[in-house]
Amino acid sequence: MNIEKLRKLCLSFSHATEEVKWGNDLCFCVGKKMFCVTGLSGNFKVCLKVNNEEFAELSTSQGIIPAPYLARYKWILVENDSRFSEREWEHYIRQSYELVKTNLPKKVAETLL
Repeated sequence: MNIEKLRKLCLSFSHATEEVKWGNDLCFCVGKKMFCVTGLSGNFKVCLKVNNEEFAELSTSQGIIPAPYLARYKWILVENDSRFSEREWEHYIRQSYELVKTNLPKKVAETLL
C-alpha cells in the first residue's frame, strides 16, 4: 500500500471526501467524519477504525499500535505498509468506512442518500 493506492481506494467509496487537517494529515471522510488518516510526509502510516472484536488483537500485533488520541474509539495505527496484504488493506479500510458511516447522525446520513 502507498498513499496513491490508499487515496484511490478511499475515494472510490460513496460520498467519500478528502481534506488536509492539522497541516500534514490527509483525512478521508464520510459525512464529515474521518474513516482513514495518513501523513503527507514521512514514513507511510495509516489510522483507521476497526470493530470492537478485532481491536485488542490488532492493536497488540507487530506493526500496529492503538492510534494516539483515537484508541478509545477503537482506532489503530498501522506503522508498516507491508503489515497487510492488498486484500487485507482493502478489507480494513472498507470496514472503517462502513463503521463510521453506520454511526453518522441520522440527519447527516439522510443527506448521503
